[in-house]
Amino acid sequence: MREKSGLRELLQNRVLIADGAMGTLLHRYGIPVGTCGEELNVTRPDVVRDIHLQYVLAGSELIETNTYGANREKLSKYGLEDQVEELNRAGVGLAREAAGDLAFVVGSVGGILGGRRRNIPSEELKEVYAEQIKSLVEAGVDGLLLETFCFVDEAIIALSVARRFSSLPIICQLTIQDIQRTQDGYSLESAFGRLVDAGADIVGLNCYNGPANIIRSLESLPVKEGLQLSVYPNAGLPEYVDGQFLYPSSAEYFADSAEKLHQLGARIIGGCCGTTPEHIKAVASRLKGRTPIYKKESAVKEITNEPKVIISSEVFQEKTIPELVKEQPTVIVELDPPRDLDFQPFLEGAASLKEAGADAITMADNSLAMTRMSNMALGALVKEKVGIRPLVHITCRDRNSIGQQSHLMGLYALGIDHVLAITGDPTRYGDLPGASSVYDMTSFELIRMTKQLNEGVGFSGRTLKKRAAFTVAAAFNPNTRHLHKAVERLEKKVDAGADYVMSQPLYDHEQIFQVAEATRHVKVPIFIGIMPLTSHRNAEFLHNEVPGIRLSDDVRARMARYEGEDAKKQGVEIALELIDTARQYFNGIYLITPFMRYEMTAELTKYVKNS
Repeated sequence: MREKSGLRELLQNRVLIADGAMGTLLHRYGIPVGTCGEELNVTRPDVVRDIHLQYVLAGSELIETNTYGANREKLSKYGLEDQVEELNRAGVGLAREAAGDLAFVVGSVGGILGGRRRNIPSEELKEVYAEQIKSLVEAGVDGLLLETFCFVDEAIIALSVARRFSSLPIICQLTIQDIQRTQDGYSLESAFGRLVDAGADIVGLNCYNGPANIIRSLESLPVKEGLQLSVYPNAGLPEYVDGQFLYPSSAEYFADSAEKLHQLGARIIGGCCGTTPEHIKAVASRLKGRTPIYKKESAVKEITNEPKVIISSEVFQEKTIPELVKEQPTVIVELDPPRDLDFQPFLEGAASLKEAGADAITMADNSLAMTRMSNMALGALVKEKVGIRPLVHITCRDRNSIGQQSHLMGLYALGIDHVLAITGDPTRYGDLPGASSVYDMTSFELIRMTKQLNEGVGFSGRTLKKRAAFTVAAAFNPNTRHLHKAVERLEKKVDAGADYVMSQPLYDHEQIFQVAEATRHVKVPIFIGIMPLTSHRNAEFLHNEVPGIRLSDDVRARMARYEGEDAKKQGVEIALELIDTARQYFNGIYLITPFMRYEMTAELTKYVKNS
């Protein structure tokens, strides 16, 4: 066993490569989603030990025990609350066997409250943490890893308990959505300061974010001499496909990001959800043996206010989108609803896009599971105050069948008759990670049931006295390894009743041609997605971390050559070229506005309408 002081001393002198996700690999072994992973320490010790060993062989020098949820509160969901000590001790033993003399072992202790304030008294929390931490310390860990805490106050409770039982090194990691603030409102600087004061040796971030947002968070963190940082990013943002969470970030991109995190002061670098031994091996090949450095000053810039525009109140024309696109070039523009209560800039953006010639404004339904203003409310405002057709997204994620039909009936009452039916990004990676993902129905079923309302029949088969008149769009992701499978999925959506199709953004001319050829037989109009890039970082984030988006090497190389306003101009230029190609095969263009930069999509809209 390593000396207890060895880990703390080593962290003063060099970067340590940590391990990656446990659950991702458990699924590879055929362990079903929903299984209690910590119980496997005693029911399938061979699998857990082998996963630890894979990370050690990949270059991990810090192995965390498979005990993240091995506390009384979380184990009670499986009827295992009386096995806290057994599961934690077994978890330490398995990690120790795999680590040998090649890696340190830290006891993993996960946050209990998750993303929601639950009514658990602090004294009860202390008892729950004490039971687990005592078991880990007595089993012989080299340190403790307190991870995925949404609330600073809860992390401090866990730290206070840990310091009662041990003087071992403690790593304490928060999980945040806002790059500068915790969920309970503390600035990142003050949050880290409070954790250090409470007894943490190293503080940092893990989970819910891919590398890009964690890099931005550390860039925004003021320089503080002596602050030791730890980071465990996810492998990008997950996509929910056929009951599985799939992560897009490649090992190479993850290693590139690890280089940047090292430059920003991280001295422990590992991976969270979606990461594998391949990711860790790539990081180890770059950073193993490096000495720690203190982060550089932030390069984050202020965002300037957009110019004001006058809002009109004309009424949109009555032809449906599929009818329009059969007659003339038609442009749908996506504009994100605000994440705060100030909706005036959104309406100004919608008015600017209408003036540019957009045929409809489409609004996501809490995209990436981030809480935004209701697109139903904004759709009504856009229709009434701006005079342009609203096209609202509806996810399967947020509402059960009762809520979905109620929502659609409300849209009917407001005169909003164009919708896009989509699956929706999982809630666990949004800004309310404790929220539930519903997924009562699939996107195929949602399309079918929405069109059923047009027959005057509700989801239960009950008559509704009147017929709705919904025009339903389907989402199409051609950015897959096997295009024919994506087309087969699209065909099922058309069979379910989709009236037209909106694709994910495309960034390759040859790919646009391939999509045109592969969908020639599809009998409904297809709108090709085009999203202008704003910077090289934006390009790399989209390519490596956002599900359903892939950029060509040429586009990434072009964006890498520019910064600031020049980069945005290059992003628009690339989009114009893609539009020229898309217009050879498709009459519909679907423009996605980046970061409310509606002047960019307004320029593209004018180009389509005037060409």
